[in-house]
Amino acid sequence: MSAPRTDSEGYLIYSKHHFLLSVAVGLVAGLYAGPDLLTGLGWVAFAAVVGVGIDFDHFLVAWYNTGDPRAIRYCLENPRAVFLDQASIFHEYELGKLDRLLSHMLIGGPLVAVLWVLAPTLAALAATSLYVHVVADLAQDVRAGTGSLK
Repeated sequence: MSAPRTDSEGYLIYSKHHFLLSVAVGLVAGLYAGPDLLTGLGWVAFAAVVGVGIDFDHFLVAWYNTGDPRAIRYCLENPRAVFLDQASIFHEYELGKLDRLLSHMLIGGPLVAVLWVLAPTLAALAATSLYVHVVADLAQDVRAGTGSLK
Protein backbone atom coordinates (compact mmCIF):
# COMPACT_ATOMS: atom_id res chain seq x y z
CA MET A 1 0.00 0.00 0.00
CA SER A 2 1.35 3.43 -0.91
CA ALA A 3 1.97 6.11 1.65
CA PRO A 4 -0.32 9.10 2.02
CA ARG A 5 0.46 12.12 -0.11
CA THR A 6 2.92 14.64 1.23
CA ASP A 7 3.10 18.38 0.72
CA SER A 8 6.03 17.93 -1.67
CA GLU A 9 3.67 16.20 -4.11
CA GLY A 10 1.83 19.45 -4.74
CA TYR A 11 -1.19 19.19 -2.49
CA LEU A 12 -0.72 22.41 -0.56
CA ILE A 13 -4.13 23.82 -1.38
CA TYR A 14 -6.32 22.50 1.41
CA SER A 15 -9.84 23.29 2.55
CA LYS A 16 -8.67 26.16 4.74
CA HIS A 17 -7.12 27.85 1.68
CA HIS A 18 -10.21 27.27 -0.45
CA PHE A 19 -12.31 28.58 2.43
CA LEU A 20 -10.34 31.84 2.61
CA LEU A 21 -10.45 32.31 -1.15
CA SER A 22 -14.18 31.60 -1.22
CA VAL A 23 -14.85 34.00 1.65
CA ALA A 24 -12.99 36.68 -0.32
CA VAL A 25 -15.22 35.97 -3.34
CA GLY A 26 -18.30 36.14 -1.11
CA LEU A 27 -17.18 39.40 0.48
CA VAL A 28 -16.74 41.05 -2.90
CA ALA A 29 -20.14 39.74 -4.01
CA GLY A 30 -21.64 40.80 -0.68
CA LEU A 31 -20.64 44.39 -1.39
CA TYR A 32 -23.21 44.34 -4.18
CA ALA A 33 -25.90 43.05 -1.82
CA GLY A 34 -26.28 46.51 -0.35
CA PRO A 35 -26.39 47.58 3.28
CA ASP A 36 -28.26 44.47 4.46
CA LEU A 37 -25.67 42.66 6.58
CA LEU A 38 -27.62 39.41 6.72
CA THR A 39 -27.82 39.20 2.93
CA GLY A 40 -24.11 39.98 2.64
CA LEU A 41 -23.27 37.25 5.14
CA GLY A 42 -25.46 34.88 3.14
CA TRP A 43 -23.39 35.61 0.04
CA VAL A 44 -20.20 34.87 1.97
CA ALA A 45 -21.60 31.65 3.41
CA PHE A 46 -22.87 30.45 0.03
CA ALA A 47 -19.53 31.14 -1.66
CA ALA A 48 -17.69 29.31 1.14
CA VAL A 49 -19.97 26.26 1.00
CA VAL A 50 -19.57 25.99 -2.78
CA GLY A 51 -15.83 26.70 -2.78
CA VAL A 52 -15.04 24.14 -0.08
CA GLY A 53 -17.88 21.70 -0.71
CA ILE A 54 -16.80 20.93 -4.27
CA ASP A 55 -13.85 19.01 -2.81
CA PHE A 56 -16.14 16.29 -1.48
CA ASP A 57 -15.98 14.89 -4.99
CA HIS A 58 -12.43 13.75 -4.20
CA PHE A 59 -13.87 10.99 -2.04
CA LEU A 60 -16.10 9.76 -4.85
CA VAL A 61 -13.24 9.84 -7.36
CA ALA A 62 -10.94 7.92 -5.00
CA TRP A 63 -13.69 5.37 -4.41
CA TYR A 64 -14.30 5.05 -8.15
CA ASN A 65 -10.56 4.68 -8.90
CA THR A 66 -9.98 2.00 -6.28
CA GLY A 67 -13.36 0.38 -5.75
CA ASP A 68 -12.85 0.98 -2.03
CA PRO A 69 -14.24 3.84 0.11
CA ARG A 70 -11.06 3.77 2.25
CA ALA A 71 -10.70 7.57 2.39
CA ILE A 72 -14.28 7.97 3.64
CA ARG A 73 -13.76 5.32 6.32
CA TYR A 74 -10.46 6.93 7.30
CA CYS A 75 -12.13 10.31 7.84
CA LEU A 76 -14.99 8.78 9.82
CA GLU A 77 -12.49 6.94 12.02
CA ASN A 78 -10.11 9.94 12.25
CA PRO A 79 -12.23 13.11 12.08
CA ARG A 80 -9.30 15.25 13.25
CA ALA A 81 -7.54 14.46 9.97
CA VAL A 82 -10.26 16.32 8.08
CA PHE A 83 -9.20 19.56 9.76
CA LEU A 84 -5.63 19.00 10.95
CA ASP A 85 -3.98 16.48 8.61
CA GLN A 86 -5.59 16.58 5.18
CA ALA A 87 -2.40 15.29 3.55
CA SER A 88 -3.01 11.93 5.22
CA ILE A 89 -6.46 11.36 3.73
CA PHE A 90 -5.71 10.23 0.18
CA HIS A 91 -3.01 7.86 -1.02
CA GLU A 92 -1.11 8.66 -4.20
CA TYR A 93 -2.80 5.91 -6.22
CA GLU A 94 -6.34 7.04 -5.28
CA LEU A 95 -6.59 10.52 -6.71
CA GLY A 96 -4.68 12.17 -9.54
CA LYS A 97 -4.48 15.87 -10.33
CA LEU A 98 -6.49 15.53 -13.53
CA ASP A 99 -9.07 13.38 -11.76
CA ARG A 100 -9.69 16.18 -9.28
CA LEU A 101 -9.99 18.89 -11.90
CA LEU A 102 -12.19 16.84 -14.24
CA SER A 103 -14.59 15.95 -11.45
CA HIS A 104 -14.80 19.62 -10.44
CA MET A 105 -15.80 20.50 -14.00
CA LEU A 106 -18.27 17.62 -14.30
CA ILE A 107 -20.01 18.69 -11.09
CA GLY A 108 -19.52 22.45 -11.26
CA GLY A 109 -20.84 22.95 -14.78
CA PRO A 110 -24.22 21.29 -14.21
CA LEU A 111 -24.49 22.89 -10.76
CA VAL A 112 -24.10 26.36 -12.25
CA ALA A 113 -26.53 25.51 -15.09
CA VAL A 114 -29.24 24.38 -12.66
CA LEU A 115 -28.68 27.41 -10.45
CA TRP A 116 -28.88 29.66 -13.52
CA VAL A 117 -32.44 28.47 -14.10
CA LEU A 118 -33.41 28.81 -10.43
CA ALA A 119 -31.42 31.85 -9.28
CA PRO A 120 -29.09 33.48 -11.85
CA THR A 121 -27.35 35.66 -9.28
CA LEU A 122 -26.45 32.65 -7.14
CA ALA A 123 -25.30 30.86 -10.29
CA ALA A 124 -22.89 33.70 -10.99
CA LEU A 125 -21.57 33.55 -7.43
CA ALA A 126 -21.19 29.75 -7.61
CA ALA A 127 -19.41 30.01 -10.96
CA THR A 128 -17.02 32.62 -9.59
CA SER A 129 -16.29 30.63 -6.44
CA LEU A 130 -15.69 27.45 -8.46
CA TYR A 131 -13.50 29.33 -10.94
CA VAL A 132 -11.30 30.66 -8.12
CA HIS A 133 -11.14 27.16 -6.62
CA VAL A 134 -10.01 25.51 -9.86
CA VAL A 135 -7.50 28.28 -10.64
CA ALA A 136 -6.00 27.85 -7.15
CA ASP A 137 -5.72 24.09 -7.73
CA LEU A 138 -4.15 24.62 -11.16
CA ALA A 139 -1.72 27.25 -9.87
CA GLN A 140 -0.57 24.90 -7.12
CA ASP A 141 -0.19 22.02 -9.55
CA VAL A 142 1.91 24.18 -11.89
CA ARG A 143 3.99 25.48 -8.98
CA ALA A 144 4.56 21.95 -7.66
CA GLY A 145 5.55 20.65 -11.09
CA THR A 146 7.91 23.37 -12.24
CA GLY A 147 8.80 25.39 -9.18
CA SER A 148 7.11 28.52 -10.55
CA LEU A 149 4.15 29.76 -12.51
CA LYS A 150 6.38 30.70 -15.47
